[in-house]
Amino acid sequence: MTSNVALEHACEFVTDGTHYTPKNIGAGVPFLTVKDVNDRAIDLAGCSFISEADYLAAKAANSAPRRGDVLFSKDGTVGKVHVVATDHPFAVLSSLAILRPRYDITDAGYLGHALRSPAAFDQALKKKTGSAIRRIVLSDLRQVRVPLPPLPEQRRIAAILDQADALRTKRREALTQLDSLTQSIFTEMFGDPARNTKGWSEVTIADICEVKGEKRLPKGEDYSATPTSFRYIRVTDIRSGSVDESKLVFLTPEVQSTISRYIVNAGDVIISIAGSIGLIAPVFTPLTGANLTENAAKLVPRANAPLYDHVFLAKALQTPFSQDQISSHVGQVTIGKLALFRIEKVRLPLPPIDAQRRFARSVEAVARLRRVHQASTDEVDALFASLQHRAFAGQLS
Repeated sequence: MTSNVALEHACEFVTDGTHYTPKNIGAGVPFLTVKDVNDRAIDLAGCSFISEADYLAAKAANSAPRRGDVLFSKDGTVGKVHVVATDHPFAVLSSLAILRPRYDITDAGYLGHALRSPAAFDQALKKKTGSAIRRIVLSDLRQVRVPLPPLPEQRRIAAILDQADALRTKRREALTQLDSLTQSIFTEMFGDPARNTKGWSEVTIADICEVKGEKRLPKGEDYSATPTSFRYIRVTDIRSGSVDESKLVFLTPEVQSTISRYIVNAGDVIISIAGSIGLIAPVFTPLTGANLTENAAKLVPRANAPLYDHVFLAKALQTPFSQDQISSHVGQVTIGKLALFRIEKVRLPLPPIDAQRRFARSVEAVARLRRVHQASTDEVDALFASLQHRAFAGQLS
C-alpha cells in the first residue's frame, strides 16, 4: 500500500551543509556547492578543496554526505537532485540539503526520482523564500510530501525510470555530437581562422556587411497575449547557432506598426549585443519579416561587396577566433554591450564563395538529421514524463 509521507518521515534526517565556507587550500577533501552538482554527476575535481580538519568538523555536523544520501539544491538554483554513488569523502555548503533515507522504508534511487517529479518540485517551489537569493528553508523542505510504496515497488519504479532516463541521456548525447559536427566540417574545409593556413583573403565585417541596430518596443508596451502574424525574436530565442522558432513571442498589430521597419530577412545574420553577447544565428526564409530585439543587431550584405554565404558567416563568427574579438570589444559598463561600430572591426578569412556554399549544404544536411533526432528526443522526453507521472500516481503496472 502506498502512503504519502513528508520527507522528514521518509528520511533518517534532512539537513544541509556547512553554514560557513572553509578555506580553499587547493588540495585535500572536495567541498561542493550548487554549481558542482547535477542530476547525473558531482564534480569532485573542479570544486574547492578543504583541509582534513575542516572535513572532519563538517562530518561531525552531518554536512559530509555518504553513498546513498540524496542531495537537493535549496539556495539559488532550486531543485537539482543527485543520489550519491561514491565512497569518496566530500563535504558540502549549506546551499545543498542532505537527505539520508531511512533504508528500512525508503530506497535512495526512488527518493531521487520522487524529488525530481513535478509534484515534489512544485511543492518545493511554493516554499521558496527570500528576495536577493531564492531559497528553501529546511523546515519547509522536510514537509514536502512524496508517495512511498513498499520497498520492492520503490526499487522496481526506480529501475524503470533509470532505464528511461538513460535513453534520454543517449538521445541528448547524440544531439550534442551533431551540434559539434558542423564545427568539425568547418575546420576540415577552412582550417583555423586564427592561423589562416589556407591563405584565404582576410576581410572585416565592415567590408562585406552593413551592421544595423534594432528598435526597442515602445515604453509601456508588451508582447501580445495571443499569437499574431508578427513574430518577435529575443536573445533567449538564439540557441545552438540558430533561432528556436518554437518559443518566439508575438506583437500586436498596433505595437508592430511602430517598429515595422526593423525586421530581419533571409540572408541576414543575427548577433546579440547585450546580455548574452555574441550569440549568432543565420536568418532563413521562414523568419523573413520577424522583428528583432534591440539587444541584437543584424548583419546585412553590403552592395557591391565581396560575396559571402550567410550560413558560412554565422559559423565563422561562432569560432573562438571571432568570439575572442567580440569579447574584446564589449564595453565595460554596468551591463556589457557590444557597440555596432565595433562589430564592423571583427576580421575573418573569406574563402571562395563556392566553398562557402558547399559548407552551407553540409550544414543543412546536418540540420535535417538533427531535426529527426530532436523529434525522437522529444518523444522520449514525453514517454519519460508519462512514466514519471504514472509511477508516482501508483499506476505503473
